[in-house]
Amino acid sequence: MRMKSGLSRQLSQRTAFAVLLVATIAVVMVTLFIIVRIAVSGAGALNWSFLTQPPTDAGRAGGIFPALVGTFYLMLGTLMLALPIGVLAGIYLSEYAPRNWLTRVINLAIINLAGVPSIVYGLFGLGVFVLMMKFGMSLLAASLTLACQALAMTITTSREALLAVPREYREGSLAIGATKWQTIRHLILPQARPGIITGAVLAMSRAAGESAPILIVGAAFIVPGLPQSPFDRFMALPYHLYTVATQVPGVPGDTKWAVALVLLAVVLSFNVLATIVRLRARRQRV
Repeated sequence: MRMKSGLSRQLSQRTAFAVLLVATIAVVMVTLFIIVRIAVSGAGALNWSFLTQPPTDAGRAGGIFPALVGTFYLMLGTLMLALPIGVLAGIYLSEYAPRNWLTRVINLAIINLAGVPSIVYGLFGLGVFVLMMKFGMSLLAASLTLACQALAMTITTSREALLAVPREYREGSLAIGATKWQTIRHLILPQARPGIITGAVLAMSRAAGESAPILIVGAAFIVPGLPQSPFDRFMALPYHLYTVATQVPGVPGDTKWAVALVLLAVVLSFNVLATIVRLRARRQRV
């Protein structure tokens, strides 16, 4: 009986391992297929002039330089607005907030906000930032809207990263006379930095690919130049890709794929940069 039970456990373990391996390979293969398809289809139209010239003939010719710069402005503004508030809120919820029903409700609400459709954030940004606060259809309104969308993920990941730091670190620091804020600043935050960076990058990657919110609050298909202030309208790669792919007839197919390839490269570059920063932070922590 014991031998049969042992063989059954081994069979179950091998079956589970095989299923998980097949699922992982399937996800990797689909991802690689998408990346390779975009790269192969868009490589023909991708060149230096495509990256450095503005679009002409309603996007049928020219390049994507204003949309590329506008996307970087948008991601930078979203990061500057969402990261400090998200980390500070995560610190309060994990280190200072009392453990009661109200805190649990707030945590649940934050988690649920991460699943709200992006178009809802766009309507919220239109009502609050564009109309009520009089920012107009602008880069600032779009950055604030995407920052609101990114806050849920930033707060959640920051809180989880802080809670993952062993409690013994806090108790040891307090035992030698450090204040709570000194413990958080000099001990807890450096330990949680890799997780916080990961959450910020995931939030920024999602923000970089959003088209619905920025369409409502400030993105334009064609603008005469680069935004000169936060109150100017701007171009962005997601909205430009949507427009040339669905709204403008006669756009060459490789041009559409090239825009998608550049957008993919922007997102991947942020992820690679964040991975490098995260690995350096882990090495310093050790």
